Amino acid sequence: MDTVGDHGKTRAGGRVRTAAIAGARALLLAVVAPAGSIVLFVLCVVSIVLVPLGIGLFTTPWVLAAVRAFADWRRLLAARWGGVRIPPAYRPVPKGANPWGRCFHLLGDPAVRRDLLWLPVDMTAGFVTAVLPAALLLYPFEGFALAAGLWRVFTDGTYVGWWYGFVPVGGQLSALAAAALGAALLVAGVYTIPYLLRVHFLLTRSVLASGQGELAQRVRVLTETRRDAVDTSAAELRRIERDLHDGAQARLVAMGMDLGTIDALIEKDPAKARQLLAQARRSSAEALTELRDLVRGIHPPVLAERGLGDAVRALALRMPVATEVDVDLPGRLGEPVEAAAYFAVSEVLTNAVKHAGAGRVWVDLHHTPEHGGMLRIAVTDDGGGGAVIGTGSGLSGVERRLGTFDGVLAVSSPAGGPTMVTMEIPCASS
Repeated sequence: MDTVGDHGKTRAGGRVRTAAIAGARALLLAVVAPAGSIVLFVLCVVSIVLVPLGIGLFTTPWVLAAVRAFADWRRLLAARWGGVRIPPAYRPVPKGANPWGRCFHLLGDPAVRRDLLWLPVDMTAGFVTAVLPAALLLYPFEGFALAAGLWRVFTDGTYVGWWYGFVPVGGQLSALAAAALGAALLVAGVYTIPYLLRVHFLLTRSVLASGQGELAQRVRVLTETRRDAVDTSAAELRRIERDLHDGAQARLVAMGMDLGTIDALIEKDPAKARQLLAQARRSSAEALTELRDLVRGIHPPVLAERGLGDAVRALALRMPVATEVDVDLPGRLGEPVEAAAYFAVSEVLTNAVKHAGAGRVWVDLHHTPEHGGMLRIAVTDDGGGGAVIGTGSGLSGVERRLGTFDGVLAVSSPAGGPTMVTMEIPCASS
């Protein structure tokens, strides 16, 4: 019997903790989300109005990139906090497009137009759906405070000085009634707050998600990701062929020529033969090193042997800046997922060093079993910021690589830093 009671207490404690976390998240959304939506909506309106004057041709793509980053952040929170997946469906901008073509390509993208429609929805209905669960978490404590004596601040005991919900508070007895109402609201909130927060994300999905049918949307995403995977594989094969031709193959050919010369000189000029033999030995060592580097670039041995966590730790050790890695993975992931995650982290770390001028980088990898399993990776650096998806920084390639696995990429990189790149890949852990 005691075991059953302890189990019930554990479940109740878990439910209270879940509701408290969901309420705190809703409060964060109620404060941050409307502010971001209002600022971005105003910037969009001003920039689009300036398009006929020519100024907007240059500012609009940057503003829309910021809107996309904000929407991607909300997609990430929807998947992480509510289990609501909102796949991005942006059309790629043609390479080499001039400012006019780039601007009007973005404005003609249905996904971008949905982002613009979502901003006013988020600052109004989105705010309401975020405030409600936060209020259910906080409002009951006002009733408790009134019962504890706060009612004296609002009344002198001769008239009703405060209303708590539908309870007029004019004395200690009515303050206790307010506390009872607060307790009822708190109990109701424990059971409903997580679902109300999910309603907020469902509202976000109703605006941001494509209007196509789910099957048609899935076919389109699979077609695009398959094309990207094929293009990436072809580019990878060309790189391997080029590296073999220009590196190891050239050294092996030269070593073969040296061995032929050594065979002709071994009796006539032993000293020269020994010199060429030493050179051939160096060439073989250099060719072997290049082959190992090439294999490591295709699929690092440490990744195959020890898994993603140790592979990222080994990658961090080769970084020219201080890099901290925190890993919480219960087991091995699928080989394709591990490879995609490894090279995505490698690309983000390279960007942090080459483009952001970071002096320190933090990498966090963890896997959660909720909603079928999710690998979450966050790479944070203290660089100069300004990273945006789609500006040739390499993040577009990372996004395409993750898209093959229905993954999501979000970037937070204000001017002056810090930059935080968050990646999520649905997968199970073995």
